[in-house]
Amino acid sequence: MLKVQLKSTTPLTRCYSSQSSQSLLKTPLYDIHVKLGATMVPFAGYSMPVLYKDQSHIQSHHWTRNNCGVFDVSHMLQHRISGPGTTQFLEKITPTDFKSLKPFQSHLSVLLNQNGGVVDDTIITKHDDDSFYIVTNAGCREKDIAFIKNELKNFDNDNKINHENFEGTLLAIQGPKSQEIVSKFTNTPLNDLYFGNSRFIDLKGFGTDAKFHIARGGYTGEDGFEISIPDNKIGVDFFNALLEYDQIVKPIGLAARDSLRLEAGMCLYGHELNDDVTPIEASLNWLVSKSRRTPESANFNGASKILEQLNNPKSVTFKRVGLVSKGPSPRHGNKVFSAEEPTKEIGTICSGSPSPSLGGNVAQAFINKPYQKTGTKVKVEIRGKLRDAEVSKMPFYPTSYYKGN
Repeated sequence: MLKVQLKSTTPLTRCYSSQSSQSLLKTPLYDIHVKLGATMVPFAGYSMPVLYKDQSHIQSHHWTRNNCGVFDVSHMLQHRISGPGTTQFLEKITPTDFKSLKPFQSHLSVLLNQNGGVVDDTIITKHDDDSFYIVTNAGCREKDIAFIKNELKNFDNDNKINHENFEGTLLAIQGPKSQEIVSKFTNTPLNDLYFGNSRFIDLKGFGTDAKFHIARGGYTGEDGFEISIPDNKIGVDFFNALLEYDQIVKPIGLAARDSLRLEAGMCLYGHELNDDVTPIEASLNWLVSKSRRTPESANFNGASKILEQLNNPKSVTFKRVGLVSKGPSPRHGNKVFSAEEPTKEIGTICSGSPSPSLGGNVAQAFINKPYQKTGTKVKVEIRGKLRDAEVSKMPFYPTSYYKGN
């Protein structure tokens, strides 16, 4: 039987938090969302747009795939961490080799607890030796701050490492026309800025000589950028200026953000990742840098368990796989059963959605051995009935990252 307890710390589509609207935080772009007729929902402690007026979920999804969608991700937590020993510290709490990264390279990573479970997933950008910019999830805000603070206390007795988290406007500009749009607002070249890399750029027309951090990447599987603008007035003005190109740009909400990331086979914390799941069980073996897989180099939290799982695949009883199906869509928490023995429970759905790009449904699930092979037929319990599904490779929809020639 599946031994992991699914948790949902950041409910999504149709599963939003019931938190009181009076207690919700607001991003710097909140008033614009309301003015645009967005449906606002509680998400990760914030009031966030799920859909905008005159846009359906499917229209928003396809618009991002074909044009340029701009997402307000200002609820995400941004960090700066620097000082002697910072690289060594980050290699204690993550399985990533940051020494080998060049300045302004980014890496998807995970914060690990002592048992090898995932405290949160994160994008970490190396700016220089012992100087990094980090983005973590809003839904894990308090937990992440406490985790980093406690780990720092145990690691840095001389208080040489400076860690601060900061607020600001953070925009994800996604889709095949994202470079065309962003180029209109900067004199900085973008043609040689490839996926997984970042730099500081100017933003012309906003009365400032300041430079703003831009990273090539995102959460949709499409080409795109994430731009951090600490000055919220400039952030608001820039967001409004983007929307003036309404033949190419539209604001996009949480509904399409979720279906886009699902089609790209990406994890969502609280669904595919949690404190009880290791990167190996989450099928994220590649997050453990090859240079950190020896007993001498594996000094990160939970290393003994993670190395055992890497070196002895038989020790991994379940892992994350993709599923495709027709009919009602699988959702978080639905049970998965063997097609040959329909009373035998073999897994649990982490998240699922109708697929606007492909038709039918796509889902991610934790599945026990030996039912993880692509093409394996399974059953998913949905609304009291067993529905047919099939294990599938991920990503479900091809990614379009800008990696150069």
